Amino acid sequence: MRHEDMLTARSLVKSYGGVRALDGADIRLRGGEVHALVGENGAGKSTLVRILSGTLAADEGSVRLADRAREGGIAVVSQELSLFPDLTVRENLFPHRPPRRFGLLDRGAMDRAARPVLAELGLDVAPGALLGELPLADQQLTEVARALLRRPRVLVLDEPTSALPAAAVNRLEQVLRTLTGRGIAVLYVTHFLEEVMRFAHRVTVLRDGRVTLAGVRGEEIGVPDLVKAMLGAAPPPPVRRERAPDDGPPPVVLSEVCVPGRLTDVTFTVRAGEVVGVAGLQGAGHLDALAVVCGRTAISAGRVGVGDRGLPRSLRDAIRAGVAFVPSDRKRFGLMTDRTVWENTTAVSWLALGRGGVIPSRAELVRRTADLTGRLRLRGGPHDVVAQLSGGNQQKVVFAKWLATDPRIVVLDDPTRGVDVGVRAEMHAIVGELAAGGAAVLVASTDLAELTEVCDRVLVFVRGRITAEVSGGRLTEHGLAAAMQSGADARSDGSGGPGTPEIAGDPGS
Repeated sequence: MRHEDMLTARSLVKSYGGVRALDGADIRLRGGEVHALVGENGAGKSTLVRILSGTLAADEGSVRLADRAREGGIAVVSQELSLFPDLTVRENLFPHRPPRRFGLLDRGAMDRAARPVLAELGLDVAPGALLGELPLADQQLTEVARALLRRPRVLVLDEPTSALPAAAVNRLEQVLRTLTGRGIAVLYVTHFLEEVMRFAHRVTVLRDGRVTLAGVRGEEIGVPDLVKAMLGAAPPPPVRRERAPDDGPPPVVLSEVCVPGRLTDVTFTVRAGEVVGVAGLQGAGHLDALAVVCGRTAISAGRVGVGDRGLPRSLRDAIRAGVAFVPSDRKRFGLMTDRTVWENTTAVSWLALGRGGVIPSRAELVRRTADLTGRLRLRGGPHDVVAQLSGGNQQKVVFAKWLATDPRIVVLDDPTRGVDVGVRAEMHAIVGELAAGGAAVLVASTDLAELTEVCDRVLVFVRGRITAEVSGGRLTEHGLAAAMQSGADARSDGSGGPGTPEIAGDPGS
């Protein structure tokens, strides 16, 4: 029956150590409706989904399924596909207890059960096709089909469009209509607020584990209301130091750059003395743009200029062009944790650039390390093993390694991830010093506040394109969130360049 309550959760509490991931959260899902669940990273969405699906127990509170919902239960389609690319569509649809005849797999029975569901989803694929050979959108719909074969009354779609092109999103809209037409209650977890406005009958917003909007009808709210519910009242814009970028040839130039399935006609420049941020939701393409600059991703069209060279063909090529790259995962990609501080700090300048000769003086390398670590106020000596340092000091070692190369272009991916407030402030000061010294700085961060604090302007990516350039008084967390999550396409005659609409400073400024 449509609009019957299928699932009701009340006063859910869940703590991890001393941190409350959920703090009295409520939600009610009704048959025949799409109920969107939104919130920033860390708001508690994943914890709530795991409790609703029964894979995690709440510390307090209750979850009640209606009698009709108990018959089919809850199915979850996760953002990370749990499929097997080397198996057929048929085998992926029936991973547990498939139909058998005389002890053998009954492929005929499997196909007869699967075909109506595949047709209902508009998925025109042969059951015997290898899953890994299908487009990503078809793989995602295969996972939805597998869930529907269980005949659930409640279906959770967790970030179903994070890696899908626009055409596949249009297709998903038809799928949602089909599901709700069958009386299924759909919980739609997403970061894309334009999808919330387009698909959802009701919306619940989480912030810091608490519900700030509870089951509000979609037509009663707009994107600004959702952003405010997610982030709270807008704080005053941060005070920024004025920087005057060099008016010479920019060290970083991307013109109409394309990477199949990732970037489309991306155009921007970064001048010496400028800090430019790139922002976007998962799969938006902003990190792919950084990878192009660092020589880690090839392009199919467009023009790239890095330093005095064209497109770097490898990270080593980019380093020789003056690029420094500080990765988000310092332990996997930024450090040799079993080696000393001086060995880490001098690795790139010596091994990649050959500074210090074929057999450099160890005393000289240690002296250079001491100079750099002193400048960064690192708590630890050149001979200390990196694994023994705190996370913040390990991050300083990564910075020191790249500062030792005297870079012209600095690319930072989540530069303060996992460090405390004090180290964060020190890292931000270093970014400012690099720009003041004439470096061109590109920054990506999952922390919107960080982008507003260190950047002169931020390029917002949505589905592989730059859709906005946020700067001046509008460079706030709220401004960025609205541009990222609604696919803002405000246009002006700013200096963002072709294909770069601008959300400029305060009106009249």
